[in-house]
Amino acid sequence: MISARQAVIDWRALGYAVEVSLRFTLDKTNPRAFDEFLAAAREVPEVIGIETFLGRVDVRLNIIARDMQHYQQLYRERILTLPHIADIEALMLIATIKDSGGLPL
Repeated sequence: MISARQAVIDWRALGYAVEVSLRFTLDKTNPRAFDEFLAAAREVPEVIGIETFLGRVDVRLNIIARDMQHYQQLYRERILTLPHIADIEALMLIATIKDSGGLPL
């Protein structure tokens, strides 16, 4: 079943050369940790994807930046100020080998 059609934005063509996936473990001693973290993350315009997980990693944010200087500024001013962070792991995208939303039918 097809539920929608979508446009795929080429962020690099729009001047965003850096994409980073940040994996967060949250301090879950506060029962509102997830809700408050997610609400704050939604307010960061450069966050293009938010995913939640069960396991060691709680949340993954996909972030775009124009260059490394822009990313460092975002990281210091917007990411590190998000609430309830216990740990962060950063993965920088080097290349996309396969990006398919289709199923093998």
